[in-house]
Amino acid sequence: MVAIWNEVVEDGKAFPQTEKLGQESGREFFCGQHTAVAAEGDKVFGLYILHPNNIGRVGHIAKASYAVRRDVRGKHIGALLAEDSLREAKEEGYRILQFNAVVASNVHAYDLYLREGFTDLGTIPGGFLNKEGDYEDIHVMYHLL
Repeated sequence: MVAIWNEVVEDGKAFPQTEKLGQESGREFFCGQHTAVAAEGDKVFGLYILHPNNIGRVGHIAKASYAVRRDVRGKHIGALLAEDSLREAKEEGYRILQFNAVVASNVHAYDLYLREGFTDLGTIPGGFLNKEGDYEDIHVMYHLL
């Protein structure tokens, strides 16, 4: 899971993190929140994390992040992860799943979220600093559960 997560961090095009996880920090990170994997046997192809987007009076809103191994991207694993996270979020009592920062150039993720029924609330200009040092727009999206 750490290796897959770190691939997305290294790509510098989707996650806000700039530092990769180590084995111990990864264990703490994944154990500290709901984590699920897409796997066959002992081969993990992708994962997601699911946790509250905020606390208190808006604690009923979840957020999720998805990571898929580079060598299996484009094989609809992201769709399986997104669908499972929507079911799981509802089962955990959340009412909304929200994405705070879908990078505009991440068109495959953006299109997937639209197909899964997410609504695009709007764009934040220059909200994401990519690996190349350029600022890109981000979309804020949500799905009622």
